[in-house]
Amino acid sequence: MHQTYFLSLVILLFSPFASAQKEIKLEEIWQNGTFAVASNKGFNFLIDGIHYSKLEKTDGVQYINSYNIATGEPDGELLQIKNAGISGIFEDYKFSGDEKKILLSSDVEYIYRRSTRSKYFIYDLKSMKSTALFDKPQQYATFNASADKVAFVCENNLYFKDLNSGKVTTVSSDGKINEIINGATDWVYEEEFAISQGFCWSPDGKKIAYLRFDEREVPEFRLDYFNNDVYPTPYTYRYPKVGQPNSTVSVYIYDTETGQNTKVSRDEGPDDYYPRILWTQDPNKLCMMHMNRLQNEMTLFIADATSGEIYPLLKETNSRYIEVPTVLIFLKDKKHFLINSEQDGFNNIYLHDMSGRPLNNITACHCDITDFYGIDEEKGQLFYQAAEKNPSDREIFSIELNGANKRLLTAQNGSNSAEFSSTFDYFVLENSTINRAPSYTVYNRNGEKIRDLETNAKIEKLQRDKDVSDVSFFSFTTGDKTTLNGWMLQPKKLKKKKKYPVLMYVYGGPGSQQVLNRWKGSDYWWFQMLAQKGYIVACVDNRGTGARGEEFQKVTYKQLGKYETADQIEAAKYLGTLPQVDPTRIGIFGWSYGGFMATSCLFKGSGVFKSAISVAPVTNWKWYDNIYTERYMQTDKENATGYEENSPVNFAGQMKGNLLLVHGTTDDNVHFQHSVELCSALIKANKQYETYFYPNQNHSIRGGNARLHLYTKMTSFLLEKL
Repeated sequence: MHQTYFLSLVILLFSPFASAQKEIKLEEIWQNGTFAVASNKGFNFLIDGIHYSKLEKTDGVQYINSYNIATGEPDGELLQIKNAGISGIFEDYKFSGDEKKILLSSDVEYIYRRSTRSKYFIYDLKSMKSTALFDKPQQYATFNASADKVAFVCENNLYFKDLNSGKVTTVSSDGKINEIINGATDWVYEEEFAISQGFCWSPDGKKIAYLRFDEREVPEFRLDYFNNDVYPTPYTYRYPKVGQPNSTVSVYIYDTETGQNTKVSRDEGPDDYYPRILWTQDPNKLCMMHMNRLQNEMTLFIADATSGEIYPLLKETNSRYIEVPTVLIFLKDKKHFLINSEQDGFNNIYLHDMSGRPLNNITACHCDITDFYGIDEEKGQLFYQAAEKNPSDREIFSIELNGANKRLLTAQNGSNSAEFSSTFDYFVLENSTINRAPSYTVYNRNGEKIRDLETNAKIEKLQRDKDVSDVSFFSFTTGDKTTLNGWMLQPKKLKKKKKYPVLMYVYGGPGSQQVLNRWKGSDYWWFQMLAQKGYIVACVDNRGTGARGEEFQKVTYKQLGKYETADQIEAAKYLGTLPQVDPTRIGIFGWSYGGFMATSCLFKGSGVFKSAISVAPVTNWKWYDNIYTERYMQTDKENATGYEENSPVNFAGQMKGNLLLVHGTTDDNVHFQHSVELCSALIKANKQYETYFYPNQNHSIRGGNARLHLYTKMTSFLLEKL
């Protein structure tokens, strides 16, 4: 009996079933939510700086509740949606500036990456009554400063509602789908300038500045949706490709008291961009950010709200290109403004007076400022994130307006980001590393810990249960003396003298980073699963990537892909020299720009890569949108050689190895056209390949079983071909 028990135990411990208990499954990653991380997102700080609100559900009833940030104690129920007479499920809410009213949005419909339309309701906390904003779905409903009006966009026109009278006023009336847009932006502005709302209220709440897009000259692109009907359902939208006309964008200012609609007096055309409009602290002065088509000149104009006359406030030029500033704030003293710039070779924050004269480089960091959290004007303090220690980590700092008393607020290693209260007295710190899931902790403005919100101990336990390997960082020097940074994940127990296959993961686009000491989410678990199966996974940030200054990033100007591909090939060769690596079994995987990189590396790598997985790749820069591509490449007429030499479709005949090409058929960003044309080139060159297409899927290939299905295929492809 004892012998039988011992034998059974041995069989249990050493059987495939026993080892399977630790095995990471694709269904756990992409279907069951086993590894889902608690984010502690979804709360809004209130104006007193000590409380925050959160949308919650109890017994099927939605509430907006108030909590003390320092103690976590509930402070009261602000709204019970069911009893407020509002039906349906609400996905978001916004307070008015005085916190006496709430905008609730339901039935949210996603349009593109950032744009949505919803049904909005206005709830008055005093009267405890709700009112529908309009009788059709709306976009970007926004309170004015005095909370007596709400502006919104509906069917390409701009409106506002007077909350006292209930009257809805039409600001524009010429909006028409695929022709004229008022108060919202077109596809390419949304995608490349990260702006979808195209209007803003003046500080006194009496005027609305808005953008008007005339996109009638922009060529149309058609997507076909296959819905089991006799014919596919077409969807047509305006998409400006390289060298093609853009929308002609005009700036208007509407006075809600007089009804006067003033066009800002500047001649504009399809080569003029307005990435941002915002009001100064003067309710009669609007700031317009203008960029030329090549995006190497940026000018801030000030427009008079009554006359529409303009004058320049600040102009910046660059020999290559200017990224749209992410910091532009006019201070309450009405004498100064803040703006970020790379004029000294790194991204820093500068103080200017209202004549445009630079006063000082506030942050003055020989590093890149990577995020800006705001300014406490009463105390004269700025709060920001920087990659000061090294490009892969992120730290949070405070500093005074004059550049004095710089203070590190976070001592933790890894990636640190923050959400500050309205008074900047508290912040919620999100900290993670490449080996540790995010934790969320409350700190005060001096960086002193108050309490933990979420530690994600569940993920740490899963890591122990699955016996995962640690990801490590490394660097190496290329043949032209450039130091590149990377990370590597290896099987838990490497066997001596055994050579392992390598999968390189790449993105590599301008200003991006993958070699970050930050949690990788679902990909972390897929990479760990591959390590369990005997693969080494590695990632290298090539030239052109971010947080290493302007010169490192902009060296790729006019030849996107040249240096990036060369660096990835050198990285593969470097990895091939390591004693545990089989140099004949190196693969590469990337998505979007990474898909472009994967195909480029396979085609130009002369046998360095055995296999490549390319998802939603750009295969010819002439077929991508013009704002992105022309920023980095100029037009194809101005830079024909750059386009010709760095588009994978032109090098299909050089392919050696195995290619898996994947694309969604209704990708509005990188069109399915890219992959179809590459297939044509491969067939012409008599090159065999595998392809998977995903019907009615956009750039993210997500929803239903799409992700699980895709990663199942990618895993089997690697097991077979690598």
